[in-house]
Amino acid sequence: MSLKYFFSRPSHGEVWRLAWPIILSNSSVPLLGAVDTAVVGHLPDAHYIGAVAIGAMMFSFLYWGFGFLRMGTTGFVAQAAGQKDPDEIRAVMGRALLLSLIISVFVLALQSVVLWSALNLIDSSAAVEKGASDYFSIRVWGAPAVLANYALMGFFIGTKNTRAALMIQIFMNGMNIVLDLFFVLGLGWDVAGVATATLISEVSACLFGGYLVRRHLLKLGGIWYRSSLFAGSKLTQLLRVNFDIFIRSILLIFAFAYFTAQAASKGDTTLAAVAVLMNFMHIMAYGLDGFAFATEGMVGSALGAKKPELLREIVLVSSFWALIVATIYTLIYALFGPSLINLLTSIPEVREQANNFLPWMMVAPLISIWSYQLDGIFIGAVQSKEMRNGMIISFVLYMIGMQVFDNIWGANGLWAALMLFMAARGVTLALVYPRVERRATA
Repeated sequence: MSLKYFFSRPSHGEVWRLAWPIILSNSSVPLLGAVDTAVVGHLPDAHYIGAVAIGAMMFSFLYWGFGFLRMGTTGFVAQAAGQKDPDEIRAVMGRALLLSLIISVFVLALQSVVLWSALNLIDSSAAVEKGASDYFSIRVWGAPAVLANYALMGFFIGTKNTRAALMIQIFMNGMNIVLDLFFVLGLGWDVAGVATATLISEVSACLFGGYLVRRHLLKLGGIWYRSSLFAGSKLTQLLRVNFDIFIRSILLIFAFAYFTAQAASKGDTTLAAVAVLMNFMHIMAYGLDGFAFATEGMVGSALGAKKPELLREIVLVSSFWALIVATIYTLIYALFGPSLINLLTSIPEVREQANNFLPWMMVAPLISIWSYQLDGIFIGAVQSKEMRNGMIISFVLYMIGMQVFDNIWGANGLWAALMLFMAARGVTLALVYPRVERRATA
């Protein structure tokens, strides 16, 4: 393919049309995390930052572990849209919402067990544990809204209506930031204020998202069929795919949770420094995910329509722009990293430690980009087995790296293992990518 032909393709515009709302909406998520860190980072003790970091990590297990509600919904909706089947789009949405409701009931019923288990797995100070417990006990009541919102976001990405996803995310995170400042700085609620702000925002976003989905379904047309909603073969396929993605997601979240736990074992200052820099990691991840999310809907639609040439073009174009954006992140962290750290915390020892770790953030975008892009491709293709197997291999390599590199480089070894993990995720999926192209011609 010549460069002139490559840059003349209309898919460049399509990728950006879908990606920019996701990049913008996703960027508001780490901005929220940065505000969470900043409002407690300027309180007089480092344990407040650690408490919010540990509390947020608990919800990474609960919510990111159930990320299949978005990923599976996106893939199935996108392929139904490629086949021009509005009835199946409705059925996929209904199944996802039903599953989210069932899961949320279990989350609320088992909340005490989850909290006790999490606190016993993490070696942190008593002050951090107390704050994390307060955070968890408040925010957990947003579980039904959060899980339903995953399904709603999957619907919008699968139907290529990424502007609606932007509206929901901006609404939720904008409200959360305002309430953060009000509850913490205005009322002095510290960690409890951060959790309360998040809870109110999550419930409000779910109600707003439900309204937008209803309006979109009216435009798509189609009819709700109970027989289609509860079709045995469809439910079996949904559960199989979601279980594969669940295993993949749990290992991913455990990897980051283990990273945080290992940092906590090295003291509150190291934990606080890691919490500050994880905002950098999240900013990068959510930005690069914009292209991955755009890829999900486009790949699913191309596969549903059985267009292999379009599939290849989508993969090449989206990956090209994702790499450009990853390079920009690297340059930003290299030039402005110390200033960003200073914005997030005023504690001298935390600043010093975070600056020592900063070089890892400079290389992270260029290492991580391939895992995000390939995740998007395989989610759109609904090829969950490959994602599950690749994550298992990557996780094993990561755990080995954690033990080896920690012994050699100490706290810096934790970051080295994390970079190994991100690289392995990309390589394991790249090796089996040809299976996706074969699906387009089957």
